[in-house]
Amino acid sequence: MTSLPLSFQVRNAVIEKHQLEGTDPSARYFNRMIPIKRVEKGYSGTVMYEALNLNSQVHRTAQGAITDLVDQLRELGFTTMRTRLNFKGQKYLAEKETWVNYPDA
Repeated sequence: MTSLPLSFQVRNAVIEKHQLEGTDPSARYFNRMIPIKRVEKGYSGTVMYEALNLNSQVHRTAQGAITDLVDQLRELGFTTMRTRLNFKGQKYLAEKETWVNYPDA
């Protein structure tokens, strides 16, 4: 990741990739990547699962965009979700980052 201030970073570029794991509404385990983009007023993320394609709202933080997607998935019946930062820019973090758990409501 660049050391430039956020306001000078390239917009609409993927800056992070987070691994998402959980259980789908059919009780099957799933694993997907959430690319996080820097956009005009913050960060947004996307997740694709089979025919489902979800986009987050724009948030002030990358974590806010991820939480938005997790909440959308939860409303559709997904459970037992957790995420972990796997890429920051082009740098692979070798799965050393801590998991963030999202308890079922």
